[in-house]
Amino acid sequence: MIKCNYFLTLAAGSLLLLSACNSSEKQTAADSAATVSDTTTESGLPQKSAFENTIDGKATDLYTLKNSRGMVASITNYGGRLVSLQVPDSTGKLTDVVVGFNTVEGFQKSTEPYFGATIGRYGNRLAKGKFTLEGKSYKIFTNNGQNTLHGGKKGYQDVVWDAKQLNDSTLELSYLSKDMEEGFPGNLKIKVTYGITKDNGLVISYEATTDKTTVVNLTNHAFWNLNGAGSGKILNHLVQINADGYTPVDSTLIPTGKIAPVAGTPFDFRKPATIGARINVANEQLVNGKGYDHNYVLNSHNSRTAVARVKGDKSGIVMDVYTDEPGLQFYSGNFMQSKNTLKAGLKDDPRTAFAMETQHFPDSPNQPKFPTTTLNPGQTYKTQSLYKFSTKW
Repeated sequence: MIKCNYFLTLAAGSLLLLSACNSSEKQTAADSAATVSDTTTESGLPQKSAFENTIDGKATDLYTLKNSRGMVASITNYGGRLVSLQVPDSTGKLTDVVVGFNTVEGFQKSTEPYFGATIGRYGNRLAKGKFTLEGKSYKIFTNNGQNTLHGGKKGYQDVVWDAKQLNDSTLELSYLSKDMEEGFPGNLKIKVTYGITKDNGLVISYEATTDKTTVVNLTNHAFWNLNGAGSGKILNHLVQINADGYTPVDSTLIPTGKIAPVAGTPFDFRKPATIGARINVANEQLVNGKGYDHNYVLNSHNSRTAVARVKGDKSGIVMDVYTDEPGLQFYSGNFMQSKNTLKAGLKDDPRTAFAMETQHFPDSPNQPKFPTTTLNPGQTYKTQSLYKFSTKW
């Protein structure tokens, strides 16, 4: 299906990626130019000074990662966010494929709080903000109707992480999520490492330990547009997802507990299809999500087999997703509301970005048949995802 195999290793501050690929599709040239706002450098990168601030008594900043091929990632420790990722399109022109803001104030004041952020303590939804561990019930703030989304009222997207740049291509972020923060038990020590590989991969590695039994589901919520941030709708992006099943949801977007086959439904991306090809067909699940906002049950989940692939129709940029997580939330930007002014003065109009969130399943603490998200003292939570960029399908 998806023919690239990868092996990742992070050692002594150096990130290596070995790959073997078979691809043959001819690419087309991108036909649009990027606009540079007054909060970017001449190269189109966000300015460091626009992220130097103090939030909750801690300093915020911007960190730059790069490789020798011109790929550049910009990350802020406010929310552990991916601010910008510049990768070459089919003509070799660097294109920023991350939708968001070029100032820390933009992220801080946004009505959409998750742009580019590290998400936790529990990514995705918890039904009615409740779960039980070891016979004890816990209640989390409900910030998504009757449910909890992405960690509650103040998730990890709103905290200032401690940052340590290990080298030109690696950034380490750390945070202590204290016992009962947002209602979750246990002092959770977290480390998130961003790395840029030599062949245009962005690796995000997560690690956590706890002193009390808890639940953990960390992810990144980058909003992608492979034609370039602010280039319009993503409905003509080509998508392929290596999953035979997905988890249907109720009207509040909580999984029903079933794993349904994608075959014969608009959720079947085992063969490439554009995002917009079936997004408006009569289907109860598409109505519930106002489009795609569903967890895919991945056929394989390791660092060697791509679980998803997306191609920008104008830029020719291809993004391959690798993860050792069992699920992938595919979100087609349905709830974007044109309320925020993004890079280059453009609005966050509906379906102008998509997300591919690697994860355990939504509401797993309340769904005994789903893979567990329980972390016990003495255990180490470890997971890694790779977003690999090229112009070859």
